[in-house]
Amino acid sequence: MHAVCVDEPGGPEKMQIRTVPRPEPGPGEVLVRVHATALNRADLLQRRGLYPPPPGESEILGLEVSGTVESVGPGVNGAFVLSQRVMALLCGGGYAEFVCVPEQLLMSAPNNLSLSEAAAVPRPGSPPFSCSRVQEGEVVLVHAGASGVGSAAVQLVRLLGAVPLVTAGTPEKLALAKTLGAAHGFNYREDDFAEGVKQFTQGTDTHLSNELMQNLKYNCVDSSLGRQRSRRDPGLRWRVVLGAERLMFGAGRALGAVRDIRGGAVQGDLLKRLLSKRGQLLCSLLRSRSLQYKAELVSSFSSRVLPHFSGSPVLLRPVIDREFSLEQVSEAHQLMEANGNMGKIILNVINEHLQA
Repeated sequence: MHAVCVDEPGGPEKMQIRTVPRPEPGPGEVLVRVHATALNRADLLQRRGLYPPPPGESEILGLEVSGTVESVGPGVNGAFVLSQRVMALLCGGGYAEFVCVPEQLLMSAPNNLSLSEAAAVPRPGSPPFSCSRVQEGEVVLVHAGASGVGSAAVQLVRLLGAVPLVTAGTPEKLALAKTLGAAHGFNYREDDFAEGVKQFTQGTDTHLSNELMQNLKYNCVDSSLGRQRSRRDPGLRWRVVLGAERLMFGAGRALGAVRDIRGGAVQGDLLKRLLSKRGQLLCSLLRSRSLQYKAELVSSFSSRVLPHFSGSPVLLRPVIDREFSLEQVSEAHQLMEANGNMGKIILNVINEHLQA
């Protein structure tokens, strides 16, 4: 099969399409013919040699795909049939014509979405859903609100009955976030968004409880702060969620307590301030989690969130910035590195008009 290979760590030019052995499904695995995959910031890090896959996982880039079932390995229980349209959460291997996926990490692709659109669903939706705990009535600040994860988070916040606020770096990105349901947006290049959030929530004297969703991608603002008023508790409680990429590389901007984290080192009085506000610092990681954890996440996401992509009315939609062919993978990486995208960037392995 053809796959994107990284000959040596470095820039986008280091990626080349090579012919490599086609994988064969093992026990409990399904072989998927990949129609499309989507870029993630982790792909950029892995290409640079900064974020290797977990032991035993594919060295090929790509953390989510859509496609069709090509064959099944021993022990697959028959929930998926040949040629069925599916999408999957991966540890790697998506930038290729075929990939083997544990049966538990497969999801049926919504019928109303093209396979290119379906490739944009698994990873943006699953991480924020997994750690959100957002409750009805909360106000949630989503940083990088027009990114792939951010645009999904805004919609999920609305779906859960909370009120999303966003930060972004351009008026166009703020406008997109508002079309997705953001109540207000702040240009972090120009606005004091921390002060803006206080004004929106009527200041820190209103009784706030905080909830963080996450946008954990390199080069992005990577934490999101939610606040809820409580008549019984006049305090300010913080739950700060950070991911591996934030802690490793410290890229981007963050709000409040996480301002003092740079490159994985804690500076200043972060812990003191968390303590004074009865805060919690939560670290989240998905790629290297156990198969059981990810299977439970996929199952919960499939039952609770996925129906809203095709229900009546449709409450969730994937946001896609641009589509590239697999041969244009370097150009796609350049676009993401320049922060030029609003929503997901798609690599089409098989052109849509050729799909069966």
